[in-house]
Amino acid sequence: MKQFSILDLAPVTEEQSMSQAIAASVSLAQHAENLGFHRFWLAEHHNIAGIASAATAVLIGHIAAATKTMRIGSGGIMLPNHAPLVVAEQFGTLAAMYPNRIDLGLGRAPGSDMDTARALRRNMQAGDQFPDDVVELLHLLGDNPDTAKIRAFPGEGSHVPVWILGSSLFGAQLAAHLGLPYAFASHFAPAQLEQALHIYRTTFRPSQWLDAPYAMMAVGVVGAETDEEAHYLHSTQLMSFANVIQGTPGKLRKPERDVEAHIPAQILAHVKNAMSVSAVGNPDTVQRRLSQIIKQHQPDEVIMTSMIHDLPARLSSLTIAAAALSSLVTAE
Repeated sequence: MKQFSILDLAPVTEEQSMSQAIAASVSLAQHAENLGFHRFWLAEHHNIAGIASAATAVLIGHIAAATKTMRIGSGGIMLPNHAPLVVAEQFGTLAAMYPNRIDLGLGRAPGSDMDTARALRRNMQAGDQFPDDVVELLHLLGDNPDTAKIRAFPGEGSHVPVWILGSSLFGAQLAAHLGLPYAFASHFAPAQLEQALHIYRTTFRPSQWLDAPYAMMAVGVVGAETDEEAHYLHSTQLMSFANVIQGTPGKLRKPERDVEAHIPAQILAHVKNAMSVSAVGNPDTVQRRLSQIIKQHQPDEVIMTSMIHDLPARLSSLTIAAAALSSLVTAE
C-alpha cells in the first residue's frame, strides 16, 4: 500500500442542520490532512436526508478551500446523471482554482432510486452509455485542436485524473481497457472484490494516463479506545445501511448498545456481510484487521470510510485509523 485516503458522504445526524453537517465534514477533512491522508473524496447521492453531498462538485470546492495540500475529489460523480461536458466544465473549474489537487472518480450507478434518477436526467436513455460518456469526458479534459466543435472551458487541457469506480466486474474491465486507475467499493459490496482486482490487474492496458494498474479498495474503519466502544459507534452505520436496504433512508441515528433490537435479524445478517471488509475495534484490533485486509488484497491505496454519529468520535476514530494505516505504507 502506497497511500491512504478517506471517503466522506457529509452525513447528517438527526440533530444537525445541513450547514452543521457540512461544517463537520470540513473539520474532518482538515483533521485528515493533518494526519497525512492523501485524498478526501465525496460521494454523490440524492434524495437522502442523511447525506449532504448531493451537489458533489460544489462541496469539493468548499473542502478544497478549507484545506491546503490534500487531494480533493469525487468518489464518485455518478456519470449517468450528468452530461460529460458539464462535468468537464465543473471539474476543469475546480482544477483551475486548486491546481494539481482535484480527482474525478466516476460511477455508473445513479446514486439514487429510479424515480430520483428520472428527476435528475429527465430523459432516460435506453442502453448503457457509461463507457462512451467516460471516453467523451476524457477527450474534453484533454488537449484538443482549435477546430474542435465542442470544447470545455474551463476543463480542456486540465487533464484532471479520472478514476473508474465500481462494485462489480464491469468497472474493472472498463478501467483496464481504458488504462485508468480503479477503485472498488468493498466497504459495502465485497463479493466480487478479489475477482475484480484480478481482472483489472491482468488485463490492464497502459495508456497516456497510466503506465501500470493502480487499484484502490474501500475499507470501513471505526476505531475507539475499546472494542466494545467501537462496535457501539459502528451501530450507527449498521442501522443506516439497514434503513437503505429496507427503502427507508434517513438521517444518522445515535448509536445503540443493542443493535439487534433495532434491525431485523435477516437484514442485520445481510448488512454485516456487506460490510465485512471493515476494521472495527481498539487501536490494536484496527491495526491487526487492516494488516490482514491489505496483505490479502495488496491494494495500491486504501480509502477508508465510516459513518459515526458524533464528530469528536469521528475525529478520534480517524486518528486511530491514520496511525494504523501509516504503519502499513510500504516504499513505492
